[in-house]
Amino acid sequence: MTNPRPDTRSTRWTWIAAIWCAGALFESSQTILVMHAIGSRRSWLAPFVVEFVSWLPWALATPFIVELARRRPIVRGALLKAATAHLAAFAVISTVAEAWAAMLRVVFNPWHHSQPPSFANTWYASLTDQILTFVIAYALISTVTYVVDSRKNIERQMTETARLNEELSRAQLAALRGQMDPHFMFNTLNSVVGLVRDQRNDAAVGMIVGLSEFLRRASEDSHRTQVTLAEEVEYLQRYIDIQKVRFGDRLRVSLDIPTELGNAQVPNLLLQPLVENAIKHGVSKRIAGGEIRVAGEQHDGTLRLTVYNDGPWVREDLEATSCGVGLGNLRTRLLILHGDRSELVLRPVDTGGVEVVVTLPFLVT
Repeated sequence: MTNPRPDTRSTRWTWIAAIWCAGALFESSQTILVMHAIGSRRSWLAPFVVEFVSWLPWALATPFIVELARRRPIVRGALLKAATAHLAAFAVISTVAEAWAAMLRVVFNPWHHSQPPSFANTWYASLTDQILTFVIAYALISTVTYVVDSRKNIERQMTETARLNEELSRAQLAALRGQMDPHFMFNTLNSVVGLVRDQRNDAAVGMIVGLSEFLRRASEDSHRTQVTLAEEVEYLQRYIDIQKVRFGDRLRVSLDIPTELGNAQVPNLLLQPLVENAIKHGVSKRIAGGEIRVAGEQHDGTLRLTVYNDGPWVREDLEATSCGVGLGNLRTRLLILHGDRSELVLRPVDTGGVEVVVTLPFLVT
């Protein structure tokens, strides 16, 4: 267990001194006001100083009370031991504090008694008079300690949860890349082979270059759980360029994402899997190919992204898609990053076709 840093200890003692000085000042001022109220003409300086300094033992004992409250919290299962420890500590501190106060009153006689009372009588009278105040002071120190520590524990747990969520999101991203890369590479290389056989060397070279740029970008951003929408669209465009070489005129894609949304934060690899599913289930299965539309809009603090394809609604295929690794992974990542503020919906369109709608908070860099 590491010791607290010196600056932490200094700050703690500063707060303790400030709080007890405020309490002692209030108590001393109250004593002087009572003296004036009853018409006493005696000097107020000695009573003020004695009352003020009388609280010194409690100030010095505060760190001990705080440490005891942390080591012996009053919780179920250890209630008896904790209560015994706190009662013993309270008894010792109260006894010492009032012995100190009684000594000050006997030595300095601040109220100018012609025959000062004995130490024992002063101590007993002062202790019985202040016992309720001491109970409140001890309980207040313990309660503040519990509240502060509980808040720190909550903040620590939130930080740890955020860290674990980020790691889980990265793991989900890695799983998505692992699911995407094999069949994407297989299809792309097969397309390159077909282009070479057809002696379309320029197209083959272009496809290889596009694949190289796509994989380079994927490698560079592999550690980032979120990117800007502009970066995600650029990444998607590289993927589309490769697929256009493969499908030719059968694949028609339109992007309608306003430039003012470019700085919005979105999960890395958000759009590419959605377009990939649209190609797989909407374009590749039809000889005539099909159309894919990607759109984005911002409304009332939310970002809404839509991927539409004009293929038919085939329940078996689309249910498999919605529960598959790609969209299932993406749903989990959205839940980790934004909780119930995000949503992913796969649905048929009344005019024909299928769309995936992703809704998430509009957050900018």
